[in-house]
Amino acid sequence: MATTPELKISAAKDGKARADALVVGVAEGPDGPVLLKTPLAAASAKALNDSLGALGITGARDEVHRLPGLPELNADVLVLTGLGKAAANGSAGTEDLRRAAESAVRQLAGLPRVTLALPAASVEAVAAVAEGAALGAYAFNEHRSRTAAKDRPAVREVTILTPAAAEKSLAAALERARIVGRAVNATRTLVNQPPSHLYPETFAAAARELAGNLQVKITVLDEKRLEKDGYGGLTGVGKGSTRPPRLVKLEYAPARPKARLAFVGKGITFDSGGLSLKPATGMVTMKCDMAGAAVVLNTILAIAELGLPVKATGWLCLAENMPSGTAQRPSDVLTVYGGKTVEVLNTDAEGRLVMADGLAAASEEEPDVLIDVATLTGAQMVALGSRVGAVMGDDGVRDAVKAAADRAGELFWPMPLPEELRPSLDSLVADLANMGEKFGGMMTAALFLREFVGEAHGERIPWAHLDIAGPAFNEGAAYGYTPKEGTGMAVRTLLAYAEDVVARAR
Repeated sequence: MATTPELKISAAKDGKARADALVVGVAEGPDGPVLLKTPLAAASAKALNDSLGALGITGARDEVHRLPGLPELNADVLVLTGLGKAAANGSAGTEDLRRAAESAVRQLAGLPRVTLALPAASVEAVAAVAEGAALGAYAFNEHRSRTAAKDRPAVREVTILTPAAAEKSLAAALERARIVGRAVNATRTLVNQPPSHLYPETFAAAARELAGNLQVKITVLDEKRLEKDGYGGLTGVGKGSTRPPRLVKLEYAPARPKARLAFVGKGITFDSGGLSLKPATGMVTMKCDMAGAAVVLNTILAIAELGLPVKATGWLCLAENMPSGTAQRPSDVLTVYGGKTVEVLNTDAEGRLVMADGLAAASEEEPDVLIDVATLTGAQMVALGSRVGAVMGDDGVRDAVKAAADRAGELFWPMPLPEELRPSLDSLVADLANMGEKFGGMMTAALFLREFVGEAHGERIPWAHLDIAGPAFNEGAAYGYTPKEGTGMAVRTLLAYAEDVVARAR
């Protein structure tokens, strides 16, 4: 469903390998652009550096310029990619390198082979460049009957020049970059699929296909099993659609795990709002409302492919929210898995209903940590915009997720859970309502979810909630390692979190 480029390593002094394009870095210096160390001959490098300003090159992030190749480099095109201000004093960080590599590889689509000569002298730096390249080599054109001129194929081979080429740990770093790239790109592809093709049944089939030969057990509960076992959130939301809901459980259970992690993902394959119908323009991007489930699926598969010593369980809560004569109505009361009742005041607040089932079911297994991911509220975008996700929950898990996001290069911001908002979810006819205080709606929704997090050993399971309503789908122009439409946001954060859990357990 998604591929990554072949990643190769070469010694930094070797700039002679044949490539369609050679990419070098430019920093945004205080006195103008500065060409960073390159395989160019000294005279050529000086001449190019002196010409940067006249060429309109600044070295700013996301800036990519193509120039004719030089015979000494054996490349058809010389590409200058900006690394920003930090690189000017030699302190380009992993995020600068990751983003510069992605921008270059993404914008060089149509060229099969690219060599990256960026300032990557350590294994950590090479890993960032490789990850950026893997994220940049993404394209989604599978539903076109013919390829348009602008739909250029992604770069298929990337060679990274580095003095760390002989380091023994480099092979593992490259393999991790490949796995991360595959996981993020597979998430993007699922999010980009049209709802005519991706619905609960086909999503479950895609999960089996993506798992391949990995040691991941997959269990799919169909609509009959869901109704029999009391999954009232999923069955309630799915009643309006001719495409019935599914609950997909993924289990990766290595010998002697150091921790038990559970992840729950919202998988509304299309959200019309149900009888609380959205306006037409509000439905245009609602194929992305299953991004949380796509994130959880590919995070579990990446954990398994990396062989991390954690038991990781994923719950994909899949339904299509449609209006019809059989759809749930405002004022209906449904019973969520585990027995709690919910009054449905707004059928467009459906994500929290399916997530309630998943959280309650995941809690029964008493994991050490429970994390859910969802494109849950428009209020998230009001609070944090379209590029920053929110993380809420118990302080320890919330802060650990934020630290993992920072390390991975994803933008998350911790938000509070004000207890004074909880009474607004009270209902006169059920245990609680699915709508509460309008202002602070992102936090009210999180408080609703918290009601379905169970206990282990007499205490509530440590929990965090990630609201990615904005950053899961990019309606604007591509930037950094973020393409248009599906972004794959949160996969790298959750994978980094799992790695941090392993590191702390040693």
